[in-house]
Amino acid sequence: MASTENRKPKTENPPKNLRIFLTGVGGQGTLLASRLLGEAALAAGYNPMVSETHGMAQRGGIVVSTVVLGDLQSPLISPGEADIVLGFEALEAFRALDRCHARSLVIANTATLAPYPVAIGQARYPSVAQMFHRLAEQVGALLAFDADALAHRSGSPLAVNMVILGALAATEYLPISAQDILSVIRTRTKEKFLASNLQAFELGAAAARDPRNWQRR
Repeated sequence: MASTENRKPKTENPPKNLRIFLTGVGGQGTLLASRLLGEAALAAGYNPMVSETHGMAQRGGIVVSTVVLGDLQSPLISPGEADIVLGFEALEAFRALDRCHARSLVIANTATLAPYPVAIGQARYPSVAQMFHRLAEQVGALLAFDADALAHRSGSPLAVNMVILGALAATEYLPISAQDILSVIRTRTKEKFLASNLQAFELGAAAARDPRNWQRR
């Protein structure tokens, strides 16, 4: 299943072409993160296109979405085109390496969720250290940290998406302000989850400000 959003911007900001590839597994909030990014981009004056591809319906299936900004005609991101990759799970972040180019930013969750073949003992989960070492060698920058642990610290284990968005907002790669994203989060979040989501966002931003989490070529 795939859907595409393309709406007219409110202002006439000069276009900045940017392709963002989000990948994770069911239950991590990957699709919500892409929708929030799209709404924040729209509020900031861009004309975003958002595409969503659902994997297996149950929790644990692979989920991919994209957000593209600027003077682009399609939300699809072909191999070698992603400027930013948001990996909500370690293996899925590594699998997105083919979408990257030499200057890409990869923000990756180091926490793991065993895919079905691993869970039933038919395969072994690859070494996270080895996967991320290879990633760091082939992209412009890798920001990697345990987003699951930070989500738990926020009081909401399901807020991994807010942690990742907070980390992205704290980098210089996104032409959308943190306040634009926070405004959408405040609007779209139920009151009982708002405090934990905002805390998760700030914890992600703090992780991005920690030089120990970065590897740059």
